[in-house]
Amino acid sequence: MSMKRTNVYADPEDLAIIKEAARRRGISEAEIIRHGIHLAAMANRVWDEPLFSRTFEGAGRTTSKAEVRDTVADAVRRETDPEPGTAA
Repeated sequence: MSMKRTNVYADPEDLAIIKEAARRRGISEAEIIRHGIHLAAMANRVWDEPLFSRTFEGAGRTTSKAEVRDTVADAVRRETDPEPGTAA
């Protein structure tokens, strides 16, 4: 991957934190800054399509832990059990 050089202004306190983190982790300050730039780029990316293209009907309330567990168990059971009317 090719890199492009750029200059930015940064708060001295932030740079001190980055310097200490780089020393502690044994990586370069530039690597931490590149990672931060990547996170900022991804957080501000505009996607061509929405993440969710479907909507789902809900009960209008927060689902309980037991309801989630039972729903997941039912779905797993449907995927792993032989089709009804066939011999196992």
